[in-house]
Amino acid sequence: MDLAEIDLTDLDAFVAGVPHEAFARLRRERPYWQEEADGPGFWNFTRYDDVALVNKDNLTFSSARGGALLFDLSDAELEAQRMMLVNMDPPMHTRYRLLINKGFTPRMVGRLEDGIRNMTNTILDRVLEQGRCDFVTEVAAELPLQVIADLMGVPQEDRHLVFDWSNRMVGSQDPEYQDSPESAMLASMELYSYAHGLADDKRANPHEDLMSVLTSVEVNGDKLSELELDMFFMLLAVAGNETTRNLIAHGMDALLEHPDQYRDLLADPSLLPGAVEEFLRWASPVMHFRRTAARDTEVNGFPVKDGDKILIWYIAANRDDSVFEDPFRFDIRRDPNPHVAFGGGGPHFCLGANLARLEIRVMFEEILRRVPEVRKDGPAERLRSNFINGIKHLPVTFA
Repeated sequence: MDLAEIDLTDLDAFVAGVPHEAFARLRRERPYWQEEADGPGFWNFTRYDDVALVNKDNLTFSSARGGALLFDLSDAELEAQRMMLVNMDPPMHTRYRLLINKGFTPRMVGRLEDGIRNMTNTILDRVLEQGRCDFVTEVAAELPLQVIADLMGVPQEDRHLVFDWSNRMVGSQDPEYQDSPESAMLASMELYSYAHGLADDKRANPHEDLMSVLTSVEVNGDKLSELELDMFFMLLAVAGNETTRNLIAHGMDALLEHPDQYRDLLADPSLLPGAVEEFLRWASPVMHFRRTAARDTEVNGFPVKDGDKILIWYIAANRDDSVFEDPFRFDIRRDPNPHVAFGGGGPHFCLGANLARLEIRVMFEEILRRVPEVRKDGPAERLRSNFINGIKHLPVTFA
């Protein structure tokens, strides 16, 4: 593939599948400059070592200066977005993370397992009785929605509001989810309003859920503001829902495309923890994040100027053959598997990584226990996005 053919802003290029041929070409080159129709252009880092370096050094490569997403925001929009964890740098990021961590202790995550297993089996009861389903909307999406609702103290009957808001925001450039150009903005406003009301209710009537904890948690006398609570609810509702949904969907799709490995898991469920890590490497549901250079610097001898926009492509790093042997082979026995699906190391390592791993593991434990055979009943339908590696629909039948 010629470099001139590569356009990572072309969302249609991601609908048929991740353009791995383009990323393989870019890994063989120096960092690639992509022109933008409505922006200044950006560098693309696709090699594993470069992605890891940029991800860990948030003093040199800022999340706050331009935000963590590709598109450029106005000063007012950017100021508001800097109240969200993914768009923060130290010391604000450090303060916020200390407060939020109080709600994600191993004890709080661990106590969810029995509930997650019950939710999983209730979901499976319904679809197994039908004999077929859309695995994404009826299984993969349902579990994280129910878990997020339970975790945040959202009434279960409201969980599909979160599903709708999330789809409209993340799928803002997918025709299935957009009925008007203003739909994504309206969805975010509706979500903020809901979060605000939920926080008020938890202050008046606290329970053991995460929103109740975060309305009152303090570190050295410091508390979260109302805007910070609203922003965190948005982050968890979207990131915690979309990423886990797509990991479960991609995991099933990969096993359907590699039925021998599904049979291996049936025969030896102890392989499942390794399979979960391979799902993460294979799918990389958040394909990239943005950073902005905070000073003149260089990456592996390549000069980067102060203010340059940079995309670090996790999806490309996870197919780097200098790190992963035969990286285009799906292998549930892959070991070692140092994927960067959760962002790799550094301060922005995914806060919900342990929760996501728990949900994926429990879901597939129960599927393997109860379903000896699953078959595709049609092609997987992908999200039109260069940010989220999403599957919208995956029709399956059960034996």
